[in-house]
Order: sequence, then C-alpha cells, then structure tokens
Amino acid sequence: MKALRNLVLLGSVGLAGVSGWGQTISGTVSTAAVAEDATAKKLAAAEAKLADWPQLGRYGAENAALGPVAAGEQRVVFFGDSITDAWGRRPNTGTFFPGKPYVNRGISGQTTAQMVVRFRQDVIDLKPQAVVILAGTNDVAGNTGPMTAQMTEGNWKSMAELARANGIKVIFASILPAADFPWHRGLEPAGKIRALNGWLKGYCAENGYMYLDYYSALVDAQGGMAEGLSFDGVHPNAKGYGLMGPLAELAIAGALGK
Repeated sequence: MKALRNLVLLGSVGLAGVSGWGQTISGTVSTAAVAEDATAKKLAAAEAKLADWPQLGRYGAENAALGPVAAGEQRVVFFGDSITDAWGRRPNTGTFFPGKPYVNRGISGQTTAQMVVRFRQDVIDLKPQAVVILAGTNDVAGNTGPMTAQMTEGNWKSMAELARANGIKVIFASILPAADFPWHRGLEPAGKIRALNGWLKGYCAENGYMYLDYYSALVDAQGGMAEGLSFDGVHPNAKGYGLMGPLAELAIAGALGK
C-alpha cells in the first residue's frame, strides 16, 4: 500500500522535472511523518490513561510523604476534579487555605466514577476528620462517556458510604454553575447541574451530611457562572475562589462541630 501510494504521488507530478519530483515526495513524506508522530503521541497518551484510568499514580508519592495525622490535628481532604486541583496551584487562583491542615486531592478532568476508585487511597488512607467532595461537572460534560444523573448520584452515595464507614465526616459541595463547557460545547448543562444539586442537597439533608452551597454564591440569572468569577465560565479565578473559601470554612466548622 505504501509503494502504491508513492506511485500515485509520482504520477500526480505530471511532467515536472526530477528535482520537482524530489521536492514533492520529500514534502509528502515530511507531512506524513509529522502526522504519524502526532498520532503516535496521542496513542501513547491514551495508553497511559488506560493503564491508570483512575490516576492512582498522581498522588501516590505525596500520600506516602504526608505522614500520620498529628495529635490534635483535624485533617481535611478536598477531593475533586480540576476545580479543586487548580485551587492555589494555577496562577490567579489565590492560596489554598494557608496554615490549615487541608490536603488537596483534586485531579483535573475526573468524573465521579474515577473518584470512587481512588477514594480509599486519596481519602480514607490519609485518615482525615472530614472530606469535602466537589464532583459532577465532568459527569455532565461526559468526560468518560455519557453518564445519567442516576450514575452520578450512585457514585456520590458510594463515596459518602465509604467515608461514613471509616469515621470521616462528609461535606458535599454543590456542582459549580456553568452555561457551557469550553471543551465540549452545546450540552446546555445549566439545567442538569441545577437538578443534580437539588438532588444532592436533599440527599445530604436525609443522611446527615453537610451541604456546601457554592452554586448560589457563583451563579448568574441564566444558570451560568457570574461574570468576573472565572477564567472560562467553568473554572474559578481568584475572585471566585475568594467567595468559595469562607463557605468551605463554615461547612468544615459545622461538620466538625466547632
């Protein structure tokens, strides 16, 4: 097939001179090589993702280095996706609770299905007093394939039940508002997010979990992120996190009985 392709390319040159042929062939091979290299890189990235689908390797070394909880320490794990991951790490996101024994275990792009798999390693094994779970944006966006509301709700339940069984206080943060997703446009997520948050608030009330309402502080009249609070309508900037931080502190204090 490769030889046939080269013959077709040569034939398409027509009456051009030998040097013209050489230039055409060289250019074609160069373009094909670039495309092949890009494809190889995409395949390698996909293979790496499949090899560690829940990304257990992301925090393995950090978890090992964290050490046991100190006497009197009330460790809290913030568990989530990019909205947690970026807090204090991405430029113009402020700081992540300086001086507090709070541990960031967010991973960009993750859905609740992936988070359930890594919940033991990145939450339970760290022996926190409480966990702040912020998840669901990527479920609505379909990052790991189409997901129904019931699938997201089931994964939330699994995480809550795992935490409760291990004596960890549960704080569920609402999904942040979004009118669209820059990486997957046209899904009209605002209504889906509102419905999921309504279910989550009721679930927390029924089961004695703390509901952390970021949504109401960040939403605009159309169900999207209010202007000036995010980089892209989904991910908060320093101003957005500035509103979220005190709300998280209040929820943690309530969950720990302070």
